[in-house]
Amino acid sequence: MKKFIGISILVLLAGFSEVNAQSTASKVGTDVKDGAVKVGNKTAEVASNGKSAVIDKVYKDMEGPNGETIYIDKHSKYYWIDKKGHKVSIAKNKLIAKK
Repeated sequence: MKKFIGISILVLLAGFSEVNAQSTASKVGTDVKDGAVKVGNKTAEVASNGKSAVIDKVYKDMEGPNGETIYIDKHSKYYWIDKKGHKVSIAKNKLIAKK
């Protein structure tokens, strides 16, 4: 009887550790995915900023609402680059003078 109880407890513990290992693997997979998304967004932002700095003019006297660098394209439109590398248009009256 003692062997039966001992074996059943051992089986239960082994079952719990397997479930815990699966949840840990799932969490690691989610962390890796989140990290990859962050790296991709930062790469897109840096690439867009580099392209804009070469192709378009930088508006040196003004900045965006949160201190962003403002670019002027060939159609005289003002924009800045967000955290995901997208161009965000902005009206001239919403620009802030640099200090």
